[in-house]
Amino acid sequence: MELFSVVRILSRAAVLKLLLVVPCLFAQTSDAVLRRYSQDGEKALAEHRYSDAEQAYERLRQLAPSTAEVYARLGVIYFQERKFERAVPVLQQALKLKPTLPNADILLAMSLSELGRYSESVRDLEKGFRKSTDDTIRRMAGLQLERAYTGLHQDSKAVEVALELTRLYPDDPEILYHGGRLFGNFAWLTMQKLAQVAPSSVWRHQAAGEAYESQENYDAAISEYQQVLAQDPRRPGIHYRLGRVLLARSQQPNAAADLLEQALQEFERELETDPSNANAAYEAAEIHHKSAQFDQARELFEAAIRYYPDFEEARVGLAAVLILTDHNDLALQHLRRAIALNPLDEVAWFRLYQAERALGDGAEAQTALLEFRRLRERETQPETPGGTPLREVTKQKLDGKATADSAR
Repeated sequence: MELFSVVRILSRAAVLKLLLVVPCLFAQTSDAVLRRYSQDGEKALAEHRYSDAEQAYERLRQLAPSTAEVYARLGVIYFQERKFERAVPVLQQALKLKPTLPNADILLAMSLSELGRYSESVRDLEKGFRKSTDDTIRRMAGLQLERAYTGLHQDSKAVEVALELTRLYPDDPEILYHGGRLFGNFAWLTMQKLAQVAPSSVWRHQAAGEAYESQENYDAAISEYQQVLAQDPRRPGIHYRLGRVLLARSQQPNAAADLLEQALQEFERELETDPSNANAAYEAAEIHHKSAQFDQARELFEAAIRYYPDFEEARVGLAAVLILTDHNDLALQHLRRAIALNPLDEVAWFRLYQAERALGDGAEAQTALLEFRRLRERETQPETPGGTPLREVTKQKLDGKATADSAR
């Protein structure tokens, strides 16, 4: 997997946690020279003037070569300056002089990781990540541990660390960024291995078909799915995927007129293989709905809901058919359930308005209409919670003219 860089200038809080000792070295010494360099170095560190701090502590190292804390502070300074090749020996000397210095071993491991010496860094990075009770240290060690495992080609371990980091820091953008890259790279490597170990298997062709479908390379996707069916004609899910590809092609400019019918046939074949495939039932119902074949649409929407009661889109689609066939009281039940599943679904609110208005409940209709308008006027649409499995079905949409006429 691809390596990434995680080092950056540490925050003041992180520096303090890595300084390891009392705020000012040699504060009680009678040696005025030591005291002066110590004070200068501490002040420079506090102000993030690392070049000045480096000069002061290099002088202190010459004057007090047996003081472990001086080497430790130099290690922090060199780390901040990205001089990792210089940070390593001073941190090693600090630990040689005082093996119990807290966090020095973790900072040494991070420096080794930045130099690509991953095998030397893993043990202490693991210690920092798994055993540290300090969030700042644990987070830095975890990010470097991801990097080290990636460099050692221990990809599954890198992914395990990324999963744990995203659990510990679910709203941290840097954690999410690196985790996303690792997950994506790992998925790609896994598919590459699948192609190597089983190039002609149904799994290989199915994976290729899904990849081509996501890239909107529909002809290649169809070819791969057909090869799956050639090996396993009753393989669940493949006729559904073929139907989705044909449906997508039918919406392209200059599409063949019979593509929608072909898609419907694939969804129906899927239901012959797996009657519980709620997605296939839903897509077939939508095609019948748009063709004004309301009895068939209702039957299929109801089948989808029977197998997956929390299928929000199917409930909204069924409600549309019920409204068109003057079963508004039944439509209300499904719309209220859909809104309970996803209160941000503006289509459900608008259809609730239509049903309430048809039933003569003006107050409820107005409430639904106001909520529809509020949702429609939002500048951004947040990700909708719950509802459709895998988000792999056609979204419910409103008729533009009806919406404009009724929502003024």
